Amino acid sequence: MAIRRMDNVLIVVDDLDAVIRFFVELGMELAGEPGPVEGRWVERVLGIDDVRQEVAMLRTPDGHGGIELARFHSPKAIGTEPSNPPANTLGIRRVMFAVDDIEDVVARLRTHGAELVGDIARYEDIFLLCYVRGPEGIVVGLAEELGKGQTTPIRAQDGAL
Repeated sequence: MAIRRMDNVLIVVDDLDAVIRFFVELGMELAGEPGPVEGRWVERVLGIDDVRQEVAMLRTPDGHGGIELARFHSPKAIGTEPSNPPANTLGIRRVMFAVDDIEDVVARLRTHGAELVGDIARYEDIFLLCYVRGPEGIVVGLAEELGKGQTTPIRAQDGAL
């Protein structure tokens, strides 16, 4: 077997504290305090010289998934255009989370500046789904299972994405 698990997704940010608060409100758990990451080993991994960054790790409550947040002090992070790209833009567009109560989660995330990208939509009698744009344009997908007790993952071939 080539892959044992997926550990995390990296998101480069400017306002580390605001993004941490957003993901903690979503229900993720901060794994220790943010800390510095620098030195020759990280320069070799990233292929960038003179790297100095602050990194925070967040885990899902079940411990199976994570988000790594990095704020680069040196060299400065580079922005992309457009700043809020539409869903059909090439590259990673969002990270999806299963939630218990989608309306409650959206309301709580709105207190951190989040906005719905579209609407909360029903996929058959299986899921309520939406995209939320949070701090720094980060998009997260939310999925609430309608048939409580089932554990059906969302698959692209279901047409939900």
